Amino acid sequence: MIITKQNRRTIYEALFKEGVLVAPKDFNRPSHPDLPEIRNLEVIKAMQSLTSKGFVKTQFSWQWYYYTLTDEGLAYLREWLNLPAEIVPQTHMKPARPAGRPAGYGAGAREGGAYRAPRGDREYRRRDDAGEDKEGAGAGYRPRFGGVGRGAPSS
Repeated sequence: MIITKQNRRTIYEALFKEGVLVAPKDFNRPSHPDLPEIRNLEVIKAMQSLTSKGFVKTQFSWQWYYYTLTDEGLAYLREWLNLPAEIVPQTHMKPARPAGRPAGYGAGAREGGAYRAPRGDREYRRRDDAGEDKEGAGAGYRPRFGGVGRGAPSS
C-alpha cells in the first residue's frame, strides 16, 4: 500500500512520542481515532511494516491492535525523524520521584521490608518469650466430641 510521506511521518511521530500506538481492527474506518487526518488502514499497514522489520511488537486483543516500540525501533525512528538522543518516548521516561513520602509510611517501609501497621491495641496478643513457662491445658482435660457430624454413628 502506498502511504504518503507526510502521513507516514505523522504516524511515526505519534508512535515515537508515546512509545505505543493502538488501532481498531476496522479496515474500512475513514480515520484513525488518535490521528483524525489519517485513514485507519494506513496506520495498520505502516505498523505492519514496522512489525515485519522487528521495530514494533504487535499484540492483538478484543479487535484492537496494540503496537509497542522496541529498542531497535526506537533507534530506527530516531534516525528516520532526525531526532537527537535526548528525546525519548513517554514509555521510556523514568517517573519523577515525589519529594516526600505520603503519610502512613513508617520505619518498616524505610528498612526495605513490607509496610507494617502500628501495633496499637493488639499488643496484648503477643507473647513474651523471655523464659516464662507457657501455660497449657491441665492434666485432667479430656475433650469429648459428641453430636451429629460426619462419620459419627447415629443411634
